[in-house]
Amino acid sequence: MTMPYLAQPDQQQKLEWLDGGQFAVLLDSAATDGQLTVGRFTVDKGEAPPYHMHTREDEVFMLLKGSALLWCDDQQMELTEGGIVFLPRNVPHGYRITSDTADLLMMCTPAGIEGMFRHAGRDMATPRPEGYEISPDLLAEAADLHGQIVVGPPR
Repeated sequence: MTMPYLAQPDQQQKLEWLDGGQFAVLLDSAATDGQLTVGRFTVDKGEAPPYHMHTREDEVFMLLKGSALLWCDDQQMELTEGGIVFLPRNVPHGYRITSDTADLLMMCTPAGIEGMFRHAGRDMATPRPEGYEISPDLLAEAADLHGQIVVGPPR
């Protein structure tokens, strides 16, 4: 069997993301020939992206550790440890972490969404500028460039 791509944890790009959380790029467009993005979020209580939808990719995420509230269209659901959700493109969604910490695995197909995280996030291999934060304008710009539509504020 041939293994076309392998990256150990110390080889995976880690980005500072919303509310001081971390997003690790596990597989990206280059590693999967554009077929798949896989990332892992390590976040704290209250972390919540804007209510949004993807226009280019379908998303699956699994809550490896923790708990969250999930909104999809007009439905609110609770997601508990080990829960998994499929979010087709063009369906508005968002979440809010309700546990002290959470660990989420995200998979999107086709690949490309990692560009948004790289555009707005900070590579943690570089020094952190004093007072660093992801501004709403930078997040909106990154979302727009990568086919994400911000529908509303975090819930």
